[in-house]
Amino acid sequence: MHGSAASLLTIFGATGDLAQRMLLPSLYSLEHEGLLPSRLRIFGTARSELDDDGFRALVAQSIERNVPVAEINPDSLDRMLARLSYQPASLDDPDALARLCTAIKALRDGDVVFHLSTAPRWYGPICSALGAHGLGGPGTRVLLEKPIGRDLASAVAINDGVARVFDEEQVFRVDHYLGKEGVQNLLALRFGNALFEPLWNARHVEQVQITVAETIGAEGRDYYDESGATRDMLQNHLLQLLCLTAMEPPSQFDPSAVRNEKLKVLRSLRPITGADVATETVAGQYTAGAIGGRAVPGYAEELGRSSRTETFIAMRARIDNWRWSGVPFYLRTGKRMPRRATEIYLQFRAVPHSIFANTGASVEANALVITLQPEERIELRLMSKTPGLDRAGLQLSQVALDLDLHERFASDRKRLAYERLYLDALEGNGTLFVRRDETEAAWQWVDAIIAGREGTGAAPRPYPAGTWGPAAAVTLAERHGHSWRE
Repeated sequence: MHGSAASLLTIFGATGDLAQRMLLPSLYSLEHEGLLPSRLRIFGTARSELDDDGFRALVAQSIERNVPVAEINPDSLDRMLARLSYQPASLDDPDALARLCTAIKALRDGDVVFHLSTAPRWYGPICSALGAHGLGGPGTRVLLEKPIGRDLASAVAINDGVARVFDEEQVFRVDHYLGKEGVQNLLALRFGNALFEPLWNARHVEQVQITVAETIGAEGRDYYDESGATRDMLQNHLLQLLCLTAMEPPSQFDPSAVRNEKLKVLRSLRPITGADVATETVAGQYTAGAIGGRAVPGYAEELGRSSRTETFIAMRARIDNWRWSGVPFYLRTGKRMPRRATEIYLQFRAVPHSIFANTGASVEANALVITLQPEERIELRLMSKTPGLDRAGLQLSQVALDLDLHERFASDRKRLAYERLYLDALEGNGTLFVRRDETEAAWQWVDAIIAGREGTGAAPRPYPAGTWGPAAAVTLAERHGHSWRE
């Protein structure tokens, strides 16, 4: 759906951590670049008892704290603050919600976007209140933050509650990874270059690895202990990257075409159930160790009690379709890893015959390394003659054709993912948002893994902070003749 540019953005949870760190600084950056609709008003609501001036002061502080000093312009900041207004409301108070809806209707002068930056349990009640006050019809859109539930049943319940008020075309489910430049560049790399697409299949690709590694710990968040790495990262970020890597070329770059192809990948994933969970997945939990030369505590020490929550998950996934039949997709994500990285690694098949064998030169398989963070870059690893003379003949070594996007576009500042997502949501473009059937298909696949792991009763395997996870994760790949890229 491409609607009219919104004239009102209402942020529920506008004083929360996500809003202060990401949402409001992103809106400021769009303001600074002249990308916000000229008539847009930004209306915040949360429990905090603030008036308009108090909210503006809070927003100004968050922008000064989270936007680089060189990018803060007094005129841009004044324009941003002039768009703001605020009204406190407790989501469990029907009268307060009714007053809030009345205020929204008074501000409305065209399309409205509601951003629900709250706990997912409030999505249904908020949408119900909006619908009861005539704010769910044409010209309205709603953004939902992850997680959409903690399993398939709860995701369906949340989606049903939203669907009673908003049509699917009006619902924009956020996975902020899809707003990252590097993730969008994956689509450009695949479908904007004739070089790669003929090789992007089981005939030429030996294995694929997708890694999302964090150096931070769980930092004592109760939410994380209730979710763990499987629910927090695998169900959304990792599977979205898998879909963009493995999907068929869409007919065009529009919401329906792109999301249809992603859904086909999710429905082609071979289920990992029962005994397969023990052989195809590895769960871990970090213990005390060191990150960057600094000692850090284990997960249980941070939490203040023992826990069976996994902070690491690795697996070998299979996609049962013509393009990828027989190709393993190794997925892993974890906290307290040696370095922060989001990376997609495609190893191509070896040459069928090496003509250099008689020289003693070894030929390594070509590989494509797509780094999404901390800096975007693309490396195509090829074999090349090693400079110099050797009586045995040619000697070879692997070198990288390196496209450093950070260096190539050094004059362009690094954007927050929510800048792209807000720009699209305000214009009604859902391409980079997640559709209901995608969310539920991902949960269906992940639920089987969680059930299989709980059925064994096995605790997560320990791994020292600052390492790449339990030794069993190394074995998982090596058992099939592969090694993790580290």
